[in-house]
Amino acid sequence: VTEFIGRNYARDERGCWYFQNGPQRVFVNLAYTPIVLRIVSPEGAALALSAHTGSPVTSLGGAWMDENGTMLLETELGIGTVHDRDLDLLLPHLADGKGYPLPEDRLGEMMERVQQGNEVPLWLKFRDSSPRIEAIASREVPLRFGFVAQPEPPAGEEVCR
Repeated sequence: VTEFIGRNYARDERGCWYFQNGPQRVFVNLAYTPIVLRIVSPEGAALALSAHTGSPVTSLGGAWMDENGTMLLETELGIGTVHDRDLDLLLPHLADGKGYPLPEDRLGEMMERVQQGNEVPLWLKFRDSSPRIEAIASREVPLRFGFVAQPEPPAGEEVCR
């Protein structure tokens, strides 16, 4: 079922995400971002991510944290939030500017400062990239990443949810 849904989950040219069910497009109301990311790597291994659709993540274009502590990652699949149950699993993959892990108290302080909108020296280690974690306001996310959280079908088409 997950594979079927994943193959048929897409976005239109307006940034509206939908599920293609035969001839019907069922538009999806998004709780936040169009993708939810899960950490699929075992503890102690390099970070591996998968989307809620089952698709593996192979690259990151950026990393952000909003005022609520939600981690957002820009992937080749689109912008996604790291599932809140996986945030603790993400912590060992955060590093300082030299790539070293941070002590828990320092890491907590830095994450708090990012949530307040400050720039901090904090990076996420993922494969060959290490994007800096930047602050972002949650209200800016849909416009910045080009998606519609509460989509409506194009004029003349029936609403199907």
